Amino acid sequence: MILATMYFSRVFHRSIVEDSSATFHNTAKSRSDIGSKRYARHTPRGSILYWSHRVDRKNIIFSMPKFRSMRTNAPQVATHLLSNPDTYLTPIGGFLRRTSLDELPQLFSVLRGDLSLVGPRPALYNQDDLIALRTKYGVEKLIPGITGWAQVNGRDDLPIPEKVKLDCEYLLKQSFVFDLKILAMTVLKVLRSEGVSH
Repeated sequence: MILATMYFSRVFHRSIVEDSSATFHNTAKSRSDIGSKRYARHTPRGSILYWSHRVDRKNIIFSMPKFRSMRTNAPQVATHLLSNPDTYLTPIGGFLRRTSLDELPQLFSVLRGDLSLVGPRPALYNQDDLIALRTKYGVEKLIPGITGWAQVNGRDDLPIPEKVKLDCEYLLKQSFVFDLKILAMTVLKVLRSEGVSH
């Protein structure tokens, strides 16, 4: 009786997870397709997708896709380091960033294993200060994510030491339940466009 109950529970849980994953994937793909068609009509010269060189687990460099929100002549640095970031935005770049729609192609990186849904946001390959601090405190051992604990606690508004402090908190607290909390908070932040400077 106990074995039968355990088997039913496992099958039921697996079914829920698979159905939820399929629904999430189809919804994201639908939104991505619609966004791509509209984006193609409003994007300046250059590819719709922008491949950003980022730092993965153990400080390995990988290419992460995003919908292009910055013009092709934008410097390859973190947005907060630009003196006037708005001048580099594409006509709909601000909208893409406020709604986080520019992040949708990163689901491909999740499927490929470069990213997880939740984890520290991957640093740019040239963010030496952020990379060094994360390495010092062991955060580089984590798989980076589309969203993370620092993302829902300030995002662009946080200085690097504060981001790493929150990354360390995630390193200590990470769990399935904590990840669900971060995902729920992410949805609220995106709907309110909170923490986005540009």
